[in-house]
Amino acid sequence: MSTAGGLQDALSGLLTVAARAGVAEEQARTEALSLAAALAESAPGAPSDWAKAVPGGTTQDFFDAAVRGRRWRGAPTAVLTELIASSSPEKAAYAEALAEIASAACTLGEPTMRVVGNASVAAAAQLQAAGARTLQVGAGLMAPRADAARPATGPTAAPAATTQAEAEAVEAVEVAAEPAKTVEELLAELDELTGLARVKREVHRQVAVLRVEKLRAEAGLKSPTITRHLVFVGNPGTGKTTVARLVSGIYKALGLLSKGQLIEVDRSELVAGYLGQTATKTAEVVASAVGGVLFIDEAYSLTAGDTGADQYGREAVDTLVKEMEDRRDDLVVIVAGYPEPMEAFIAANPGLASRFRTTIEFENYTDEELSDILTGLSEAADYELVPESLEKFREILVATPRDSSFGNGRFARNVLEAAIGRHAWRLRDVTAPTTDQLRQILPEDLTDEPEPVASEDPSATALTSSDVTGDEDQGDQA
Repeated sequence: MSTAGGLQDALSGLLTVAARAGVAEEQARTEALSLAAALAESAPGAPSDWAKAVPGGTTQDFFDAAVRGRRWRGAPTAVLTELIASSSPEKAAYAEALAEIASAACTLGEPTMRVVGNASVAAAAQLQAAGARTLQVGAGLMAPRADAARPATGPTAAPAATTQAEAEAVEAVEVAAEPAKTVEELLAELDELTGLARVKREVHRQVAVLRVEKLRAEAGLKSPTITRHLVFVGNPGTGKTTVARLVSGIYKALGLLSKGQLIEVDRSELVAGYLGQTATKTAEVVASAVGGVLFIDEAYSLTAGDTGADQYGREAVDTLVKEMEDRRDDLVVIVAGYPEPMEAFIAANPGLASRFRTTIEFENYTDEELSDILTGLSEAADYELVPESLEKFREILVATPRDSSFGNGRFARNVLEAAIGRHAWRLRDVTAPTTDQLRQILPEDLTDEPEPVASEDPSATALTSSDVTGDEDQGDQA
């Protein structure tokens, strides 16, 4: 099943929706191809198939794109986030088009259990964020499918409406722009997240301070200028990106930001290959975040070592400080990373120290919280963890070292991705699986025992530490 045709077709459909939504074609194309590469990067032969869908694309382009797209394996993409923030009538259609991209990623190279799991979770993240209907992803790739209850015309086709009236009703619901969420609604979403008690208290406090500051200004009273920029510190997968996304919406609802989108970047997206170009590149990234939040992950990588050899990183920081000042009325910057390196990063530049005065600490999740996260992720992807599977997951947690490489919420998401792949492989010879069989994750789906026969899927390898640390935040509570 090695073909780029499925990806090209899915990309064409996404670009059609992007055009209706007013999204730049190149931005939508780059994002979609990055997502596909991130989902398929473990599949043998995927780089060459992916390159066929990219004019002039190379294997190196594939792996570069995969690095950029990994953050969207468990969270809505940047474009979709903007469409949601602006209540675009095309947000649901764009999320469904991204789900088609995820399904097409399963056709790149030789289909593997890991890719099917990645794609299922990624598609669910896009659809859930936009409030779109659930679609089947990767059906039929690992095993024959005969699901009369869910007729489909493609790997992610939605159930057909039974009448013209129903079809029109579905269409009306999907194109209707939803009203922007209130501060109270967004804070309620924050409070519903698993764990994060200290983070929730600090965000509530920050909201109260900023609300009163705004009311005092509107009343003509003097008020000290309170910096809105934030420092998030904590280990990977502890919910930093998810909270940043909610903060962007909260600030917009407070009237402090005009759009409320979240633009997530790292060093590679701020630093160019030579001096002078870095300033331009950083300024362009900041410009894309105006009206919302610029989230810089592992921000200390910009000043790592801070020697003459890394003038590029310092140029990016200097440009960032200037842009934050010039655009202070409609931009919030959140920098994130491990606690100690972040403290050194802020202290290394007086401009940063004066602008980042609020630090929010994200603690590691407990075993019970991680179990809740896994259950929530499973439900979002329309899977069910039977009680024995949840007990098996707790056993896995007990046996897993909690060193600096532990991924917290990422660990839970990656366990689910691997389980979905094993589930598909387990059903490969079931001609007509029942709905329960299609949904239920069994304890054996969580094990990492190697396949017993050489003829079986060669990519179905054991779950290793690299599998469960990942590159995204809590999936997606991170």
